[in-house]
Amino acid sequence: MKISTQVYVKGSIEAADFYCKAFGLEKSLEIKNEAKNEYMHCELTLDGKLFMAVSEAPKNCDTSEKKSWQTMAFNVSDMGSEEAVRRAFDVLSNGGNVIDFLGPCDWNRYCANLIDKYGVFWWIAI
Repeated sequence: MKISTQVYVKGSIEAADFYCKAFGLEKSLEIKNEAKNEYMHCELTLDGKLFMAVSEAPKNCDTSEKKSWQTMAFNVSDMGSEEAVRRAFDVLSNGGNVIDFLGPCDWNRYCANLIDKYGVFWWIAI
């Protein structure tokens, strides 16, 4: 059995580039709609392994702005350095909502909680 991460957002092509910049990812599979202006499915990889997929949100998907804790978060840990966490934080927080700024918590010495401009909740950590 395998579980994968996928986000449904408005502006999927821009979002895929946004996540590539935040985490140093590459696009490995890109399937666009007929007009070539949205992703039906785009796989983002790190060192050849699937990190997440991005797709355009259907019309009835809740993409409203989020400002508080959510029931689900994408946890990205073992990022290797404070610099990597800070770089991701700088990208993800641009246009988003910071819940907890960069710093220590009881179980990690450098982490943050935030919601990016696409409404995706992240916990990022060294």
